[in-house]
Amino acid sequence: MAKLIYSTMTSLDGYINDEQGEFGWARPDEEVHGFFNDLERPIGTHLYGRRMYEMMSYWQDPGDLGGPVHRDYAEIWQAAEKIVYSRTLDSAPTPRTRLEAEFDPGAVRELKETAETDLGIGGAGLAAEALRAGLVDELHQVLHPVIVGGGTHWLPTGLRLDLELLDEHRFAGGAVHLHYRI
Repeated sequence: MAKLIYSTMTSLDGYINDEQGEFGWARPDEEVHGFFNDLERPIGTHLYGRRMYEMMSYWQDPGDLGGPVHRDYAEIWQAAEKIVYSRTLDSAPTPRTRLEAEFDPGAVRELKETAETDLGIGGAGLAAEALRAGLVDELHQVLHPVIVGGGTHWLPTGLRLDLELLDEHRFAGGAVHLHYRI
């Protein structure tokens, strides 16, 4: 059975963006970006909420990226299937993309059972639904050395999960990767 994996970059205080919705403080350097490329490479299907999908669709036609690590990520993203959960989008402008109006935990369970590759989930709101439904198998958090004081938290409130630490890695720029199994 495929795993559903939630990977994100956060501030030390657990936010994916600050109170203004900005996340420039989490812009990965070459080392962190290459690490994320390797995390994403085996993902065959990404599950996104609308906002995360709209942000990530940049990678469909990113223009002049300036470096091989960015070109590599664009190729990884373009090759993956995408399922976007949105009640407001009428169509998806990127290939290999399917729209779903509602997040259906049963359908995601079935997808996990039939998928030949692991699945990724992106967006704190959608990930919260999947976590509450018991669908997420692993967490990858890259903590950046910054405290932003508020914004969108990467995990839902009121949820308790026991985790097993599988790996940790420190990056030269001060970020730290934590990998947990639920």
